Amino acid sequence: MSNKNSAFESMKYEVAKEVGVPLKQGYNGDLTAREAGRIGGTIVQKVFQNYKGSSQQ
Repeated sequence: MSNKNSAFESMKYEVAKEVGVPLKQGYNGDLTAREAGRIGGTIVQKVFQNYKGSSQQ
């Protein structure tokens, strides 16, 4: 696994914990679309904030 993938994986589990979604390694087909969307949406917000912050310098 590349460094980018491992960074994304760790961010995914960190965000899931923050938003209270029970994400586990392996199969997560028992998650609702809302739970998965909360994880993805929060990741997008964080990436956008980091990009926006770095482009203003």
